[in-house]
Amino acid sequence: MLKQVEGSVGVAEAIALCRPEVICAYPITPQTHIVESLSQIVKSGRLAPCEFINVESEFAAMSVAIGASAAGARAYTATASQGILYMAEAIYNASGLGLPIVMTIGNRSIGAPINIWNDHTDSMSMRDAGWIQLYAETNQEAIDLHIQAFRLAEAISLPVMVCMDGFILTHAYERLDIPSQAQVDSFLPKYEPRQVLDPNEPVTIGAMVGPEAFTEVRYLAHHRQMQALEMIPGISSEFHS
Repeated sequence: MLKQVEGSVGVAEAIALCRPEVICAYPITPQTHIVESLSQIVKSGRLAPCEFINVESEFAAMSVAIGASAAGARAYTATASQGILYMAEAIYNASGLGLPIVMTIGNRSIGAPINIWNDHTDSMSMRDAGWIQLYAETNQEAIDLHIQAFRLAEAISLPVMVCMDGFILTHAYERLDIPSQAQVDSFLPKYEPRQVLDPNEPVTIGAMVGPEAFTEVRYLAHHRQMQALEMIPGISSEFHS
C-alpha cells in the first residue's frame, strides 16, 4: 500500500507488521516519533498481544529487551546519540547472549557540543559490540530493512541495529510502499527461540566463561557475523521477490 508518511511513522508501521511481543520505549530525539507512533498502534489494539513498556532510561530499555528476548519474546527498542552510550553495557550483553533484538538508531551526533542533528558517531561507537548494523539510504529502505532485520536476527541469533539518518530520514515525508500483513507474515514466520528462560525447564543463559573458552565463544559470535554477510543478499532478494 502506498502512503505519504513521515519516515518514523513508516518505520513504526513496519515494526508493527513484524508482530513484536515486547516494545521497550524511552524517547530521545530524533527517534521519538517512532516509539510514539508504536504506542498509539499498541493502544489501538492492532498489536495485541504486545507489551509496550515505558522505561526510565535507555539502559533500562535495552535491559528489558534482553530479559524479554531471553524469555522467548520478539523484542524491539529504539534510541539515538547519547542514548546508545547510556545503554552500551547492555548492548554488549545482548550480542554476547545471542539475543535477536532489533533496534532502530535515529543517527544523531554525540556531544559535546550538544547537537541534535545527524551523523553516525552514535552507531559507529558500537561498531565492535557484536551487533549487525544495517544502514538505510531512504525511508523505503528503512521500512524494508526493519522487516528483514527480524528475519536475519532470528536466523543467526544476533541482534541487529537498523540505522537511519536523524531528521534527514526520521522526519522526512516520502511516498512509501508498506507491505500488507499477509506479505510480512509469509516472509517472517513466528519467532521460535532456540532456548528460553523457563522455570519449568531451567537453562543457564549467559554463564561465566573462563579464559580457556572465552576466545572460542567470541569466535563463534564472529562466525555468525560472517554468516550474516552471506545471508543478507538472499534475504533481501526473497523480500523483494
